[in-house]
Amino acid sequence: MQSSLPSDRSRVYRRRRVTVFSALAIVLLLLGYTSLAVLRPIPANAAELAPAGVISQPVSELDWPSFGTGAIGVIGTDGVLEGFGAQESTPMASITKTVTALVVLDRMPLDEGEDGPELTLTEADARIYSQTIAEGGSAARVAVGSVFTERQLLEAMMLPSANNYSITLANWAYGSVPAFLDAAQAWLSAHDLAGTTLADSSGLSSGSRSTPADLVAIGKLALAHPVLSQVVQQTSAELPVIGEVKNTNKLLGSNGVIGLKTGTTRVAGACLLFAAEATVGSETVTLVGVILGAPNHRQLNQAVTALLASTTAGFHEVTLVEAGESYGSYTAPWGATANIVAAEDASVLVWQDAPVTVTPTASALESGEDGRTVGSVTFDHAGESIAVPLVLEDELEGADLGWKLANPFG
Repeated sequence: MQSSLPSDRSRVYRRRRVTVFSALAIVLLLLGYTSLAVLRPIPANAAELAPAGVISQPVSELDWPSFGTGAIGVIGTDGVLEGFGAQESTPMASITKTVTALVVLDRMPLDEGEDGPELTLTEADARIYSQTIAEGGSAARVAVGSVFTERQLLEAMMLPSANNYSITLANWAYGSVPAFLDAAQAWLSAHDLAGTTLADSSGLSSGSRSTPADLVAIGKLALAHPVLSQVVQQTSAELPVIGEVKNTNKLLGSNGVIGLKTGTTRVAGACLLFAAEATVGSETVTLVGVILGAPNHRQLNQAVTALLASTTAGFHEVTLVEAGESYGSYTAPWGATANIVAAEDASVLVWQDAPVTVTPTASALESGEDGRTVGSVTFDHAGESIAVPLVLEDELEGADLGWKLANPFG
């Protein structure tokens, strides 16, 4: 009879081996589970953002006069803001001298602070003076042998609006008035001023014509010149022989007016190319406008004053965003939350109801410290964009071990 002891021992051994391997398998499974739960990438949390939108302002009517034609624009923006009346070419009277100044300066440049070369007046200039008087044009005295700098000649032409000094300047710069007129036409073409034509240097001729839109552009060019912009802002000047001359622009220095040029003929009526600085909130804008064909300069000046006030009212300094303003939030599956806020203030100057589109964006995020930049809010207006960073207002905490173990697959 054989003993059963080896068989019992074998079974015990097998049971122990199964138990050990089972325990090992469980340990390995738990290790794998834990590794998967702990080491797997946690999906980033998408931001919940405010929808894109549009900011707009109310429209106000401009106070245009019941006579004439005109337009108004602003430095820094092409074209005009608005116009009124017929916009075709019309006589511009002595506003013509603004073009004359720019064309002369194109040939004989002056930098800020410069007086330029000197010209000694001759018998020819004295004859020009006599002819101007005979034609009934505005004139300033001439003395043969007197010496003027280029800047002084510009002052004699622009401030008292002396026709004879416009001719003297044209002859000096180009040799003759016909040669000056050819150069003026080339200059106008180069600056895309197709609505403007010069028949003379002074504007006494009704053939010297322009459109309101062109004159606004010409006014902007005059203000951009370092010397001419100073000349048109002078209320007076002391000149050789002539003595003190005063600017014919009676609005200069009031209602923010800083220039530019008056004009008067029987055909053109009372005219004014004007520039003025206006305050809108914390911003300063420089307006450039023109009114042609007024009955007289008193009514013209009243019309310009009213137009400037109503145009200023059409601008709005719009607060786009303030630092700390909320644009959304993150909410994580494990319960963590964080607000998304603007990092800084931003504002913009808008004209009338010109829209500002608002577009917030933010990247997906697993976690992040407070102050971390996560995106931006972009404000688009008139072809320009302002981007303000978006940041976390609070810390977005990452998933803890307990959540990871409870959610190994997300």
